[in-house]
Amino acid sequence: MAEDMGSTVPRRQLGRVLRQLRTEARMTLDGVAEELECSRQKLWRIETGIGPVRAVDVKGLCDLYGVRPELREALIGLAGETRARGWWHAYGDTIPEWFQLYVGLENAASRLRFFKNTLVPGILQSRDYAHGVYQVDQPNMSEEDRQRAVEIRLRRQSLLSRRLPKAPETQVILCESVLLRPVGTNAAMAEQLHHLLATSELPNVSVRVVPLAAGPHHGAVGGEFVLLDFPPGSRATPEPPIVYCESWTGALYLDRPEEYAAYEKVWSSLTALALDEGQSRQLIHKIIGEVHRG
Repeated sequence: MAEDMGSTVPRRQLGRVLRQLRTEARMTLDGVAEELECSRQKLWRIETGIGPVRAVDVKGLCDLYGVRPELREALIGLAGETRARGWWHAYGDTIPEWFQLYVGLENAASRLRFFKNTLVPGILQSRDYAHGVYQVDQPNMSEEDRQRAVEIRLRRQSLLSRRLPKAPETQVILCESVLLRPVGTNAAMAEQLHHLLATSELPNVSVRVVPLAAGPHHGAVGGEFVLLDFPPGSRATPEPPIVYCESWTGALYLDRPEEYAAYEKVWSSLTALALDEGQSRQLIHKIIGEVHRG
């Protein structure tokens, strides 16, 4: 379980509590850094859940904030959970630090919803398609590192069919342009489309297509995103749902209720425009035929 889930959720939970305690103590990051003789960057990393947290640092923060003993012990225990290593840590620098956070959240999620208007999401990419994407995305990457990156992308897909913990409910909405945009050879593109069809047969996976005929829509204007929902868990405060938006240099993790609600509204508008699963499969089959003829 620890290898599958890693430490992402405990890190984020601990960071949120410590940030709340600092706010209640009316202290700034700079003020805390000065008191504890450490860097502001270190405290920011702890509060945002980017890396593991040492028990000694939690003790120092709790002492500074005047935390009651029972909460202090609970937070020290949670700090121990932040050191668990997920399978993705074995790949080292091949995965950027900002994306390691996403992979951990993806592994912990109970529901994943993808909207893509440019490329097939990584969790549904075939080997040759993924390789073609990395050739464009990372032209200066060595072939060895590129192959390692592809292996990571393929290994992520195992969560769609895992038994324990239960595989996440996964819903994917693609713009038709994603299916028409060639990546690699015709054979690689046909393989990718067949892979989409095969994956969509899993009971927990849904793939739907927004046809070009739908015209402009909120997704085309606002860009791609992933919605992640998490199981209640055993703690009083469950991990809040997150919107993940990727960019060239990093990613945004939006977890404010109003932010999530805005993207939920966009998702609802996309589901109203998308073909149903059967119609989407028919369209994919049609495009496969066109690829073979090409």
